[in-house]
Amino acid sequence: MRRLGISVLVCCALIGTVQAEVLTLEMALAAASEPHPDWRIAESEVQVARAEQAAVSSRQDFTLYLDGQLRSGRRPDDHWKPDNTGRLIARKPLLDFGRSRGALEVAEQEIATREAALLSVESLRRLDIMARYFDVLLADMQYAADNEFMAVAYVARDNARDRLDVGQINRPDFLRREAEFQDRRERRELSLQRVRSTRQQLAHAINRPGALPDELAEPLLRDNARAIPEYDSLLAWVMQNNPRVRGLKAQLAAAEARLLTVRTGRYPVLDAEIQGAGYSRESATRDDISAGLVFSVPLYQGGRLDAEEARARALRQRAEADLDKLRFELSDAVLEAMQEISWLRETARGAADTQIEFRDWVLERARAEYELEMQTSLGTSMAETQLAQLRRKQVEYRLALALARLDALSGGRLPNTEGNQK
Repeated sequence: MRRLGISVLVCCALIGTVQAEVLTLEMALAAASEPHPDWRIAESEVQVARAEQAAVSSRQDFTLYLDGQLRSGRRPDDHWKPDNTGRLIARKPLLDFGRSRGALEVAEQEIATREAALLSVESLRRLDIMARYFDVLLADMQYAADNEFMAVAYVARDNARDRLDVGQINRPDFLRREAEFQDRRERRELSLQRVRSTRQQLAHAINRPGALPDELAEPLLRDNARAIPEYDSLLAWVMQNNPRVRGLKAQLAAAEARLLTVRTGRYPVLDAEIQGAGYSRESATRDDISAGLVFSVPLYQGGRLDAEEARARALRQRAEADLDKLRFELSDAVLEAMQEISWLRETARGAADTQIEFRDWVLERARAEYELEMQTSLGTSMAETQLAQLRRKQVEYRLALALARLDALSGGRLPNTEGNQK
């Protein structure tokens, strides 16, 4: 029984280990294409566009329908006789002078627009997941530092109370220590709340509501050292591959096709039609089977087509303006990301490394003084060292996000450069 109990305890421990899985950045990013609400909305838009394309394609399909009529007619002999009719009609469009072709082009461009939007959503989801992942790591580090600062303030407050009791300090000096402790405690509690809130935001970002991640692995971020092209070549690449640019170009093409389709509303339509009919009253002027061509020539339609054409022109102008505006925004976004990358690599890294080196020296001196039982601020030095390390992590995380933004702007991948075979 004792061996059985030990085995059960070991199994429970193993199960607990499996459940407490460490979340990695790669695992989190794998959720970018999972059915998150943002992704599902974009995917539904693609499905709607494809359904509209199918509906447009079906306009040229063969149709078959039943036409019936129940009526009665008065004969010359003043008797009412039934005059019922049943017809089976088959019709096939033959020629519509570009209506269907134009509508199909509009539908295809709408699909391209929605697919580009879906790709953009996935890129934005990857960025959001990365940011939320880094927020959790930084929140944990900030909490550790604030917790250490509060512990130092707590000890200083208690020592001040003891000294107040024996008359070594006055009450204002004690209240100063008490105020410092309460401030540190407040910051620590805010940091603790952020530890919880950032995990919830990450859980939502990876579509795991209610399953807050406990432990996160520190990412390696090997791509932070990759080379990036010059601004002009990268901007040209972005203008060609950016999903939003491709989507707006598709919208512009759809607007052009829609304008041409509206203009075809003034052209005739030609259909082929076959009828098979049955009648309750015989007549020499009625055909049991008939076939022919059906012409429909619009002669006057009021101002409807003029209004539709004006609307189509306005939509085309809007698409052109949106595309021009997006080009301005992308130009600024690429420059901003490249400048941030340059600053982080050339300046922020060095400043953070120097701060860590200095704080490590201060911490070692504090440890030596502590071992010699000299007056020291070991706890404060440890907390300040943690803040210096947090600052260094912030640099690397910001650099990773800036490079990821360039990836997203480039449609998912940067162009190859020397030292960057991606």
